[in-house]
Amino acid sequence: MIWKWEHESWSGYEAIGETITAAITEKRMKKAIVVVECYPGVRQDEILEGLAVSLSPAMVIRAEEAALEPAEVDAKVARYMTDDRVFGYLAPFQIDEFYNADKVEDLRSQLAALDEGIIVVIGFGATLITKGDILIYADLARWEIQLRYRAKEIGNWRAVHREEDTLRLYKRGYFFEWRMADRQKRSLFNQMDYYLDTNVRNEPKLLSKQALFAGLSQAASQPFRLVPYFDPGVWGGTWLEANIDLPPKQNPYAWGFDGVPEENSLYFQYGSLRVEVPAINLVFFESIKLLGERVYARFGAEFPIRFDFLDTIGGQNLSLQVHPTADYIREQFGMPYTQDESYYILDAAPGAEVYLGLKDNIDPAAMLSDLRNAQTGESTFPAKDYVNVYPAAKHDHFLIPAGTVHCSGSGCMVLEISATPYIFTFKLWDWDRLGLDGRPRPVHVDHGANVIQWNRTTEWTTSECVGRIQTVAEGEGWIEERTGLHELEFIETRRYWFSVPVVHKSNGSVHMLNLIEGDEATVESLDGSFEPFVVRFAETFIVPASISSYTIKPSGSSEGKTIGLIKAYVRA
Repeated sequence: MIWKWEHESWSGYEAIGETITAAITEKRMKKAIVVVECYPGVRQDEILEGLAVSLSPAMVIRAEEAALEPAEVDAKVARYMTDDRVFGYLAPFQIDEFYNADKVEDLRSQLAALDEGIIVVIGFGATLITKGDILIYADLARWEIQLRYRAKEIGNWRAVHREEDTLRLYKRGYFFEWRMADRQKRSLFNQMDYYLDTNVRNEPKLLSKQALFAGLSQAASQPFRLVPYFDPGVWGGTWLEANIDLPPKQNPYAWGFDGVPEENSLYFQYGSLRVEVPAINLVFFESIKLLGERVYARFGAEFPIRFDFLDTIGGQNLSLQVHPTADYIREQFGMPYTQDESYYILDAAPGAEVYLGLKDNIDPAAMLSDLRNAQTGESTFPAKDYVNVYPAAKHDHFLIPAGTVHCSGSGCMVLEISATPYIFTFKLWDWDRLGLDGRPRPVHVDHGANVIQWNRTTEWTTSECVGRIQTVAEGEGWIEERTGLHELEFIETRRYWFSVPVVHKSNGSVHMLNLIEGDEATVESLDGSFEPFVVRFAETFIVPASISSYTIKPSGSSEGKTIGLIKAYVRA
């Protein structure tokens, strides 16, 4: 709750328009330019229509009239997009590279020609025309953008072809548009006057810059949860729907995301008004408080840890897959680090299995040949001839360094703990099935062949990646265990079993945690710097590095009982 700034938050276009009009009146301007800079995917027509009654603009300028033609944009980004449905290369562009200088000057001339009244300049790149007298930044979360893609409401920015393939839409957003928009956002936030939350249709929320930054500062000073979202998938199971109280869907839930700051949101409460802010904004603008100096020095303004759920209980196997090595992901896709990960088994059905590592003495050429033949439909890939299969039980932990062939079998509820470059999964085989769109899901055997570590066979996998539980410390009523990740990975994970309050120290790194056993726990400050924070079973939460130490104790119906917690942080 951010009470102090309640008076600098507004809801609805009428109140927002009146606020902007009052600001113009206060400045006693005969001519006022209101600039609405937009993240790609913002509903610009809605904003213009919503503000028209209050502002009665004498002129509206759509900045993207000065942008390069779609064919020019496509040509400029083509080498970064590739022909692949999923993978491109991280594009380095700035927004001004996609605007025509002569057209920009034409729009500026139109601005100069008007002597009085309110002028609204709107668009992705509006601030290239002018910073104006009042600057509003209109924002939304990446997950909302994806929903708009799926609903066919929007396409990619300045693209000739209106893409129908959701994977390709996402690819261009991920590798090009969002990277460029984030660079622009980071350069503008200190210059804006107001922040506009546009996530919900016709329900805009406006904050003053000061109110937004107060919210970000408070979030970086206390434990918090991200706004979760859940998504169906062809291999989805029944655990998420049954245990997270989700509405039934036509297709079963497969993924649960409540620990992915690149795509999740945060809710900020200003009195009675709830504002949704992309969590990536917290990473950008409170980097050191959130991440810690050491983590920031290594990764920059990027949250390097991700938690998510994979539900195959009552469902199917995940695709057989492998993640790229650090060298390969950098050279092929421009990413500075790779997707090392682990599977923590939050729950399991009888007979659950995990595929992990290769069997001894296999022939790599024969395995690749069988994988390629399976893609043609000529044969089924004999996975168990090549890949180790381990029984999986509740609270098992399987470590998966990049380059290790793996997948969860059916019957597992996986808490996936990984580094953040999360789309870089090379599917090797997808069990002869189609995706929810009726098309074969993309398989990348050639990429996989370049990164599979063929020496990760049975002995290595069993000794290095399965059941590596080590007691680190213990006392009356508590045990701390090291469960991974692997020494090749930068993420450390610790598991705690406790019936009494346990003290945790940040040691210079942000912490991401999940309550893996028990109904409820409470996070408390040792110095009273934040209010007690309650978490419940299977909830992921974040403790910023700015909190040097804190306690977690069983609470509610779990008080006096032994509960379990998993914690991940960046290894020193």
